[in-house]
Formats: sequence, C-alpha cells, structure tokens
Amino acid sequence: MSPVQAQTAAPATPAAPAMPVTCTQAELTKLDTDASKLTDATKKTAATKEMTLAKEMLAKKDMKGCTTHMDNAMKLMPSKS
Repeated sequence: MSPVQAQTAAPATPAAPAMPVTCTQAELTKLDTDASKLTDATKKTAATKEMTLAKEMLAKKDMKGCTTHMDNAMKLMPSKS
C-alpha cells in the first residue's frame, strides 16, 4: 500500500473489546474449571500458575494484581467463537 493509500484507507476495525476481568471467587472457580480442560500441557501449567497467583492476590485483597493474573490466565485459554 502506498503512503497515500495508507492515509486514505479506512482504519482497521479493532477487535471487540474484551470483557472486563473481575476478580471474584466465582470467576476464579470458573477459570479454574476452564484451565483444567486445557490439553496443551505448557499452557495448562502456565494457566495454573497464573490462577494460583490470582488467588494469592485475592486473599491479600490486591484486586489489581488479581485481575492481572486472571487476565494472563485467560489469554492462555482457547478463544470461544
């Protein structure tokens, strides 16, 4: 694409915004269930580690840390179309 075309082309449509992550015991339980279904051992191990960290942050009432680790775990899950 030439620079002129790039300037006049319609912007790419952004992906749908992700649902906001809420750090609650119910969400952690649901995510734990999803993580247990992963078949890729590497992703399953990484997701389990992130979930453990999220639970630790929830116990410390560190919502920002909890949501960060939940989001990291969710990124390892297969997308649902």
